[in-house]
Amino acid sequence: MTKLKLQSLHKRESELAYAERQLEILSNGIFKSGELPKFKDKIAEIGQSPLKPKKLEILQINLGYMCNQVCSHCHVDAGPDRKEIMTRETMKQCLEVIKNTGAHTLDLTGGAPEMNPDFRWFVEEASKAGIEDFIVRSNLTIIRANKKYHDLPEFFKKHNVHVVSSMPHWTKGKTDKQRGDGVFDKSIKALQELNAVGYGLPDSRLRLDLVYNPSGAFLPGDQTSMEKDFKKALQEDFGIRFHNLFAITNLPISRFLDYLIASENYEDYMYSLVEAYNPTAVENVMCRNTLSISWDGWLYDCDFNQMLGLKVDSKIKHIKEYNEDLLNNRNIIISQHCYGCTAGAGSSCQGSVA
Repeated sequence: MTKLKLQSLHKRESELAYAERQLEILSNGIFKSGELPKFKDKIAEIGQSPLKPKKLEILQINLGYMCNQVCSHCHVDAGPDRKEIMTRETMKQCLEVIKNTGAHTLDLTGGAPEMNPDFRWFVEEASKAGIEDFIVRSNLTIIRANKKYHDLPEFFKKHNVHVVSSMPHWTKGKTDKQRGDGVFDKSIKALQELNAVGYGLPDSRLRLDLVYNPSGAFLPGDQTSMEKDFKKALQEDFGIRFHNLFAITNLPISRFLDYLIASENYEDYMYSLVEAYNPTAVENVMCRNTLSISWDGWLYDCDFNQMLGLKVDSKIKHIKEYNEDLLNNRNIIISQHCYGCTAGAGSSCQGSVA
């Protein structure tokens, strides 16, 4: 299914109806091959049901779904036509939490978070809070999208931002197939500009990590081996350096779920996730140490649950009501998509977990 058709499919439904339809598809789990085992039963076998949070370490804040790209695997369904943007009022509520939380990492996501008109203001204010690791998840091409973004490498450097960047492959064909024509060349240029200000160099404090998502209905390979291949190819071909590669499994939600259904790969993909289920990965799935905050301030166990409309199981559901002690006592909401985070070596926004 083309990107345009996927967008049109989404536009025919409200956000809530779209999320409910996808959750119903995932929850059904009955295929011609038989019934898919329930994820809740799998974790019950290892004494992890209900799934409970551990110490909060990461606040992940989505600044909006607007993006200059329309990627085929995007679980946020981001694009240039998305108008959902976090307001400064909600940012101020987030800042109050950042100042008082026990979390050590702030993780800003989108869409392209840099497209939020208050992005720089928020980074400047949040950087005063003493967070140990300040992550911005950049698609790289935003740096080359418009001259108003050209100074982002210097801005990131000034605030010691940890840049985590999308990079599907070290070749033009595979990258552009997943993310759009011209993305590879712009990404290479952006990485070179980040290197030029000190990002990604072996002894640099300016952290630059890349993210790999598979381009089709298959699981990522071994993260360590892939990192070596990426580093070798990018340095030899373009002189680019970076620190780590995070290999992330595509979860069967949003635009990727639409693709799986349209390409008739959904049943096989779900069975591949179940067959690769790794009980040791459950211990470190990201919902256990991370709290996700949507562009409008609602709280979720992870950004995948955010896209399915599954707010936290707590009387505290919005950032303006934030109470860390109460949230730490909640049960984490799970469904069949959670198999994606426990397949193989496991998957999180920081890559493999097991």
